[in-house]
Amino acid sequence: MRRARESGWDEATRRTETSLAVHIVSVAAGMVGVCLTVVGLLNVVQGLQHLNTPADNILALNAVVFLLACLLAYASLRSRSAERRRSLERLADACFLCALVIMTAVATAIAFELW
Repeated sequence: MRRARESGWDEATRRTETSLAVHIVSVAAGMVGVCLTVVGLLNVVQGLQHLNTPADNILALNAVVFLLACLLAYASLRSRSAERRRSLERLADACFLCALVIMTAVATAIAFELW
């Protein structure tokens, strides 16, 4: 009986961990597209208004950080080892949160610069 409960607990934990990795993969992949779209839009605006801002370069690097988060989360989904899966997922989560902070800072800078 105890073994059944423990395996049920492990299965529930595994589903929760997998769910987080799936969300990171899907959202981080979408955010790569958002970053690249904003880079393109900034290039158009910079050409029209003669702005000189490093925001497009920062967002291009930020797209790479989102891609790294996406790849780490995907690797955690493919991993067979629970310990490796958890460490890859933590790294993916940290990359994702760092990229979100950078994106928010750049968006704030863009808003004040264009205003």
